[in-house]
Amino acid sequence: MNRRIVLRVATIAALGAVAVLPARAQARASAAADTSTSVFDVGGVHVILRRNTANDVVAANLYLLGGTQQATPQTAGTEPLLLWVSERGTKHYSRDALTSKMAALGSAIVVEPRDDWTMFGFRGTRDTFDSTWAILADRLIAPTLAPADVEFIRAQVLGGVRQRNDSPDDLVQGLADSLLFAGQPYAIPSTGDVNSLASITAADLQKYRATQIVTSRMLLVVVGNIERARLEKLILPTLGTLPHGDYKWTAPPDPVSRPADAMFVQRTLPTNYVLGYYPGPRSTSPDYQALRIATSVLSGRLFTEIRVRRNLTYDVSAPFIERAISSGGLYVTTVYPDSVLGIMRHEIARMQSTLLDPENLNVIVQQFITEYFLNNETDAEQANQIARAELYGGDYRLAGQFVEQLRAVTPVQIRDASRKYMKGTHFAYVGDSTKVSKQLITSF
Repeated sequence: MNRRIVLRVATIAALGAVAVLPARAQARASAAADTSTSVFDVGGVHVILRRNTANDVVAANLYLLGGTQQATPQTAGTEPLLLWVSERGTKHYSRDALTSKMAALGSAIVVEPRDDWTMFGFRGTRDTFDSTWAILADRLIAPTLAPADVEFIRAQVLGGVRQRNDSPDDLVQGLADSLLFAGQPYAIPSTGDVNSLASITAADLQKYRATQIVTSRMLLVVVGNIERARLEKLILPTLGTLPHGDYKWTAPPDPVSRPADAMFVQRTLPTNYVLGYYPGPRSTSPDYQALRIATSVLSGRLFTEIRVRRNLTYDVSAPFIERAISSGGLYVTTVYPDSVLGIMRHEIARMQSTLLDPENLNVIVQQFITEYFLNNETDAEQANQIARAELYGGDYRLAGQFVEQLRAVTPVQIRDASRKYMKGTHFAYVGDSTKVSKQLITSF
């Protein structure tokens, strides 16, 4: 699964989303400085193009907005299944022709289901852009969706889902999300589950394509050495022919506030897997970046106390989940769950009662910034940064304000965010449940 983004002081992961802060006005004011990026609509498709002439690599990311809000527990996985089946053939390309053509082009088409969207895009070069676009568009507009192909892809996807459930790490992540967001869209797995995938028919996919593949759901972000006129010429006769629809992007509703609880899955394992999530701020909140840094600080402290000093685990972290509605968490795999949970409670209390030294905060922020620029080197990742800023912040230019937002976070904001959000944790536990105190795990 790809729900969990772990940020640790020792090994800080790549960052992406940009929250809405007062910096939005600054982003608009400084827009003139960004002469490489243009925003326009073509045939009802909202397009953000960042021209990068440094090389001929191009990333085109088409975001089909809505994600799990497009689904119910019974229909979960319909959209990604549709896109995966489309590689088996379209109106203008047979399955064999698609395979040979893509091999000759050297391009790669990717399908990435997420909770807030499904990304359908490709990585290629300037020379092969037009030909790859034609294939991508035909897969979206005119897939054949033959029943035999649906069954073939369904079997592959179901195999992956079953393996996910067999993996304690993947299982505990799915359970923790379903607990925190019970009854809400984020509780629905973006790729579907065994029950929903088994019930989706070829007719269901055809109906979904006809009714839900509309341009109002589309955000196209292209980063690379491609001219606007060339891109417009490709979009108009392809995606521009699709119905517009009446979709409007909105974040999902907040999770229902409930007391801390826990779900246990009894399994005989060498270690126990423990993951708890608590609700965080919306991406439009000034608390968003404060909690992001707070979880990173906590992650580093847990790593030091639980792994380095006491050797009670080989993996521990305080994840920050980056979505329109964020969440934070506590993760560990250990044979000593009670001891570890006690340390976690102590470290959370320390986050909530003391201020981080400003010099230490500066070091952490600089690590974030370094990783941010390293992660932002590829065209594909730049496209993701732009999309998150546009959707989560309402303005793609906020991506350029990310560094300033991090540097503006104060020790007081970090402490206050810890107090406000690091509570009401919903835990999932996979392993020997007799090793953990139920009273302790539900006290966070």
